[in-house]
Amino acid sequence: MKSYEPSKSPCPIGRASRILGDRWVLLILREAFLGVSRFEEFMVRLPISRAALSSRLNMMSDAGLLVRDPPDAKRAAYRLTESGRALELAYKAIGAWSAEHLYAEQEKPRDWRKSD
Repeated sequence: MKSYEPSKSPCPIGRASRILGDRWVLLILREAFLGVSRFEEFMVRLPISRAALSSRLNMMSDAGLLVRDPPDAKRAAYRLTESGRALELAYKAIGAWSAEHLYAEQEKPRDWRKSD
């Protein structure tokens, strides 16, 4: 199981990469921005194993991006903290950059804030 250990890097990007550098973290946060909060909802929407999802949700909670509500319940919800919500502007910037630079001219990217 992955665990979160804060970076001691003097570079802010280096510190952020400790938690945000994981592919699943970016996708789990995207789903949380779209309103997903329950473990089973994440499972349906992401091609991730149960063990990996559990590990990432715990790591993200330890890092202060999510809070488990209620903390000890079997069917808890994972909610964005203020720290997690503060990443939405970065997500908008990443989405805009991707739409501009990672799609062929004839391709049309979808808005990441709209669920399928």
